[in-house]
Amino acid sequence: MTVSVLYSVLLLASLGIIAAVVLYVVSKKFYVYENPLIAEVEELLPSANCGGCGSPGCKSFAEKLVNTDDISDLFCPVGGNDVMKLVAETLGKEVAEKDPTVAVIRCQGNCEVRRKTSEYQGPKTCAISAMIYSGETDCQYGCLGDGDCVVACKFDAMYMDEENGLPIIISDKCTSCGACVDACPRDIIEMRPKNKRDLKIFVGCLNEDKAGIAKKACDVACIGCSKCEDVCPKDAVIMINNLAYIDPVLCTLCRKCVPVCPTHSIIETNFPPRKEKIEVKKVVENVESVKSQTNA
Repeated sequence: MTVSVLYSVLLLASLGIIAAVVLYVVSKKFYVYENPLIAEVEELLPSANCGGCGSPGCKSFAEKLVNTDDISDLFCPVGGNDVMKLVAETLGKEVAEKDPTVAVIRCQGNCEVRRKTSEYQGPKTCAISAMIYSGETDCQYGCLGDGDCVVACKFDAMYMDEENGLPIIISDKCTSCGACVDACPRDIIEMRPKNKRDLKIFVGCLNEDKAGIAKKACDVACIGCSKCEDVCPKDAVIMINNLAYIDPVLCTLCRKCVPVCPTHSIIETNFPPRKEKIEVKKVVENVESVKSQTNA
C-alpha cells in the first residue's frame, strides 16, 4: 500500500516537472516582445476607448503611435492637442496641432415644423427604423428621433429633447469622438470646427427633394433657392442636389446668409442678438422733420 502511494506521488511529480518544462520552452519560443513605450503612451491617453482615433481602443492607438514614424495624421479627439503634445514629447516625434471640433445636428425638423403622417410601432431604434421604412413624416432625410446617437455617446454629451423629438448636443461635454456620427443611419450629425465662443453657422436641413416637396414635408426645409449662395462673399455656400451646404473652412461667420433664407433653415449659434437696421427712408424723414421745425 505504501509503495503504491509513493509511486503515485512520484508519477504526479514527474508529470508536473515535464509540464513545467514544456510550458517554459513554449513561453520562450512564442514570447512576444512589447515595447515599454506602448504602456507609457497608453498611460497618457484618456482611456476612453471610444474609437474616435480610428483604432478600436487606446492600447491599439498607443501601439500605432509607437510603431509609426510619422504621426502627424494621427490624433486623439478626446485628449486633444494637449495629450498629443505629451505623446510627441515622449516619443520624440512631431505631431500636427488640430482645431477642436464639435458635433452638430443638421436637422431642425421638430414636431411643430415636421408633422407626422404615420405611426411606427416597431423596435425603437434608428438603425432598424431606417432599414424598414422612411420615417413617421414625409421627410425621408431628417432625424428619426429614436436616440441611437445618445446611446452611442459615452460622455453624456447628448440627450433627447422630449418636447421637440430631436437630440441636443452639450458642446462643453462633446469630445468629438465621432460615435454619434457613426450611429446615425441618416448621417444628420456632422463634426464642425468649434470656433471661439462656439460660434457656428450651418444649414439645418438635409432634404434633397425639390422645393415644393421639401417645404410640404417640413416648414424649415431648405428649398434650394440659392439666395444664401448669392450673398456669400467668400463662396462658402455650395448648392448640391437642391440643398445648400456651408463649407466650415471657407465660412468667415459673417452671417449674411442667415437673414436671406426664406425658410430659416440656416442655424446660427451663440451669436449676439442682431442690431435692428434703421431704414434710410425713416432717417431722411426724421431729418426733414427737424429742419421744418427749425425753419418754423
